Amino acid sequence: MYKIGDRILYPMHGVGTIEGIEKKTVLGHKDEYYMITLASTAMKVMVPVKNSSSVGIRPLIAKTKVRDGLHMLGHGETEIELDWKLRLENNTNKMKSGDIMKAAEVTRDLYRRGLEKELSFFERKLYESAYTLLTHEIAMSKGLSVEDAGNIVSEALSVYKPATAPDAPAAEGSTRARR
Repeated sequence: MYKIGDRILYPMHGVGTIEGIEKKTVLGHKDEYYMITLASTAMKVMVPVKNSSSVGIRPLIAKTKVRDGLHMLGHGETEIELDWKLRLENNTNKMKSGDIMKAAEVTRDLYRRGLEKELSFFERKLYESAYTLLTHEIAMSKGLSVEDAGNIVSEALSVYKPATAPDAPAAEGSTRARR
């Protein structure tokens, strides 16, 4: 159980702070709710305490794990599903998992795809969501401003250099299409 003041991640919503734990009656059922303020929008949400793990609420990433997430942004192979609907579904499921490494993977893969080809509206929105989630979690975890965390994420992404010639051999960090 989380306590007031704990900083958490709520998948698909972002990072936030537990501002209170209150008993509320909703739809005729009295339950305890976490009162969470989301950092990116200052929106307040209520999540039943008993459902918090099933909706993916988790503590923020440890400072020691931030380096792993940043490394993933600039390295590793990207498998891109050619069917945009499947690609969107796969990336959305990764974001819903609440796993910071999967959010880093989505950020990396969509960033690289955007270098090669314009992202669809939905992929652009998902990229922005993944980038924002990653940036805010790193900022809260390391005690940085969101701007500084954004600079760190952008710098990690910029490590990747796409091949310039279509017949150039794939290097580490290259993009490979998957059917």
